[in-house]
Amino acid sequence: MARPGGWPSVRGRLLIIALLPMLVLTPILLGITMQRWLNRTDQILAARVTSDLTVGRQYLDHLTANTARDVAAIARSAAYRDASAAEMPAFLEEARRHAGLDFLMLTSARLPGGIFAVPEGGLAVFTPSDLEQLSPGLAARAPVPLITTEGSRPTDATSEDRGLVVLATDWVILPEGVNGLLVGGILLNRNEGFIDRISALVYPASDPALSGEIDAELDRGVITLFLGDTRISTTLRPTGSERAIGTRASAAVSAQVLGIGRPWHDTAFVVNGWYISAYEALTDVQGNRVGMLYAGIPKAPYTAARQVTLLMIGAAFLLVGGLFVPLALSWARGIFRPLAAMRDTIALVEAGDMGARTGPVPGAAEIALVSTHLDELLALLSSREQELRNLNADLNARVEARTQDLTRANQALQITSRQLILAEKLATIGEVTAGVAHEINNPLAVISGNLEVIRMVLADRDSDIAPELRLIDEQIRRINGLVSQLLQFARPEEFTDGPLSTDPAAAIQGLKPLIRHLLARSGVVLVEEIHPTRPIRMNPHELQQVLINLVSNAVQAMPQGGQITLRLEDGAESGREGVVITLSDDGPGMDPATLARAFDPFFTTRGRMGGTGLGLPICLNLVTRQGGSLTADSPQNGGTSFRIFLPMADDSPD
Repeated sequence: MARPGGWPSVRGRLLIIALLPMLVLTPILLGITMQRWLNRTDQILAARVTSDLTVGRQYLDHLTANTARDVAAIARSAAYRDASAAEMPAFLEEARRHAGLDFLMLTSARLPGGIFAVPEGGLAVFTPSDLEQLSPGLAARAPVPLITTEGSRPTDATSEDRGLVVLATDWVILPEGVNGLLVGGILLNRNEGFIDRISALVYPASDPALSGEIDAELDRGVITLFLGDTRISTTLRPTGSERAIGTRASAAVSAQVLGIGRPWHDTAFVVNGWYISAYEALTDVQGNRVGMLYAGIPKAPYTAARQVTLLMIGAAFLLVGGLFVPLALSWARGIFRPLAAMRDTIALVEAGDMGARTGPVPGAAEIALVSTHLDELLALLSSREQELRNLNADLNARVEARTQDLTRANQALQITSRQLILAEKLATIGEVTAGVAHEINNPLAVISGNLEVIRMVLADRDSDIAPELRLIDEQIRRINGLVSQLLQFARPEEFTDGPLSTDPAAAIQGLKPLIRHLLARSGVVLVEEIHPTRPIRMNPHELQQVLINLVSNAVQAMPQGGQITLRLEDGAESGREGVVITLSDDGPGMDPATLARAFDPFFTTRGRMGGTGLGLPICLNLVTRQGGSLTADSPQNGGTSFRIFLPMADDSPD
């Protein structure tokens, strides 16, 4: 038998094995190492930018706290206390210049924008009119023309006229002798001193004054203050000279930082390039997100450095590979021939010949040992394969049996759930019907009593009104019957008498005289299939009442005559022994919608005058009260079948 060949051959495979570490594994390891190094570098850069942003935020908080301290110091100074009303404007102007504030004013009312007091300082956003109230000319310094920026949200606005202010207040006594506020602050729009101070702390290479003292390759970072998504103060100079005032943040950054308040720590497109960026939302004194603080470093220098590193590693790999590959090929030739036999054996096994074996092979002892082990492994593999097949067949049989058990359990659970829901509905409606029956009985007794009085008063005219009085009597009896049905539905235990142990066969025999007139009048034939049964846990009168109701329904469903089959036999349900009574007719049956509501109280298909709709609910209540079950089924080809299960007399209901 010819042994199958193919590529790669043993020689090819050995060459692959020899060269795999150098040509495949080494690049993979280098790639993994480089990727981990790059990821670690990215983490370090991201951590650095986050740290830079933290320094910037701390400086902004420091500026806010200093502003609050300066305003508080002015408010509590002896100079303020001693200044007269005429001297107050000059004093405030001198104090403003000395504290480095953009405005300092007194007011007895709330600040613009509904702000009342900011004793610890904070940020606030004011409209142009609000800025003008704070200090004349302040509104003219705030406007920032908007510049179309790639990636930003579309807007119809042409400028940002609002002002972002570091605001602080303190309570004072005004010159008029009333309580008021001393209000001071700094406008951050176009505030180059504020933003450059942060940049000098974080990125000294960005300071032109230090460019000759620091390595030119040091990263030059960017610090930016946003009002909304608009840059109102920044160290970013995309053209080399002009600051990028008026440019806007990308839509993705705005949505995350301003929209949901989550910081951004990732690369982001900033005006004209990609930066390793960190954004953080700024909130005003009222807790609203009004802007962002940004720190970032350009990504381009790091990308270039990575490319140079990758080129150097690639060149070194090619150099080492050029020396190692010829040496590996020389070593591989010494074991090609002995392994060819094992190659052929493996090929036969792959083709399905599990009995193929290599046998003794010439060559080095290590190769011969490998061949022997290969044959042993093939034999073991064949044995284990047969064991697995046997186990698989056994497992399939067990899974199928377990699936059937689960299916039966699921069906039982569904039946129990439907019974619980129906029982709860019956209990609720029973409470209502009991109340209705009670309320009807009282006026009905009054009507009946007054009717007797009328008969006595009009005794001499009995012949004239006798038909009307009989009609009233009939309606009273009809109402009495309806009330009795309602009470029996609501409190069936009050209508129960006799023992709770019944011979179902005897009860059915006693049923015949009660239904003989129904069967004779409708031309319906009753067929009985009664087998020896055990005593059941139910009052005989209740059982007869249930069967009479079901027979009556079957007779009314077959106005042209038909056959009713009553079957009685021993059975079991949910692990309980008992008796199964099946009553079937060959009438038209019920559609699925009617069958689903058959046991709903007051549901009837006989029209307004045909019935109360309480027969089947009362039957269900009587049966379930004894721990039994009553179900209905109506096949598509016609006919209806009711199945009653009642437990044995010595078995208690679950």
